[in-house]
Amino acid sequence: MTTTQALPRPRSMSERRIHTLQKSGTAAKRKLSQNAPTTTFFGILIIVTFLTLLGVVMVLSSSAVTSFQEGNSPWSLFRRQVLWAVFGSIAMAFTYRHPYNDYRKFVKPLIVFAFLLNLLPFVPGVGKKVNGARAWVNAGEFSFQPSEVSKIVVVLFCADLIARRHRYLNVFNKTLLPCLFVMAVGASLSGLQSDFGSALVFVGIVLMICFFAGMPWKWVGVFTVGAVIVGVIIFTTKEVARNRLTAFLNPSETKGRLGYQVHQSLLGIANGGTTGAGIGQGSTKWGYLPLAHSDFIFTVVAEELGAIGSVAVIGSFMVLVVLGMRVALGAREMFGSLLAAGIAGWFAFQSIINIGGATGSLPLTGLTLPFMSAGGSSLMVSMAAAGVLLNVARNMK
Repeated sequence: MTTTQALPRPRSMSERRIHTLQKSGTAAKRKLSQNAPTTTFFGILIIVTFLTLLGVVMVLSSSAVTSFQEGNSPWSLFRRQVLWAVFGSIAMAFTYRHPYNDYRKFVKPLIVFAFLLNLLPFVPGVGKKVNGARAWVNAGEFSFQPSEVSKIVVVLFCADLIARRHRYLNVFNKTLLPCLFVMAVGASLSGLQSDFGSALVFVGIVLMICFFAGMPWKWVGVFTVGAVIVGVIIFTTKEVARNRLTAFLNPSETKGRLGYQVHQSLLGIANGGTTGAGIGQGSTKWGYLPLAHSDFIFTVVAEELGAIGSVAVIGSFMVLVVLGMRVALGAREMFGSLLAAGIAGWFAFQSIINIGGATGSLPLTGLTLPFMSAGGSSLMVSMAAAGVLLNVARNMK
């Protein structure tokens, strides 16, 4: 009788990724693991909680003055952010407790629903235009951004598609083409809404999933080059995007008009120094920096908490993305692995775009900072995605 020796455990990151992707596309586990949660699980939970709570505090600090000047209660945006954080916590608890493989049964209707939802901003009386972007939908006292819902649905769709068709990874029509189509629809709808930041995030999500799945490098390269070319065309032909690109390339010459926000943001960051002015003591929120509570929440952090606070926020996002990739490498099966990689890529691209715009390192896009910026749809969907990531992390090997 011969005995079968166990295969050696992969050691390098590439070996671990290949080992994970070679496993079955369906999970044997339908319930949460009974084993103790890993340090990766607790790390993700702690970081998401920290960023959310810090964001609530910063929203209060950055919005109280402007809300009062507009005749509203200084607590109005703070109360709304707290309410959305509660809703987000419920959504995160649900996506954490519910088996993530069950979402695969609803991927196709969800992607159709999400894209139809993105048509609502164009409906007169329903859509809402904010700062040049028609990307919002009025819902009574609240408003929401449909593109935020589409982000998590695109992650689910691409992860499910590639997990089911991984044997055909080298067949363009079977794998990359459907992912490109979904990405193009999502990015195009966001572009028509003048929400260029979300369009870039769709590209980043699909690129991360395709890369992690091990698609041929030539396809990933062509995909990347094509996305860059399309982005350059949009930023040079569409007026809103062109103005933002002009402000980015010529910050000193455009600080009086097109580059005013970025100029004020840089002044606020510089005023923060090492330790900051203290929570509630910043000056940019006194009407000098529009949307300080939303697009420029990082500026408020940098001014009031200084370089220490800035490094803490940037470091938290970096660790969150690293932990997300650890979850992707340690997932029990392919769908969970690609799901975690897509969510980690989403958080990475969105935080880079937002912080890059606030610091003048990238063109301003109006994209929110996950978990921190004021905005209910962004906060709730980000926390729901974090719940999915925790779900996969809970079922790691």
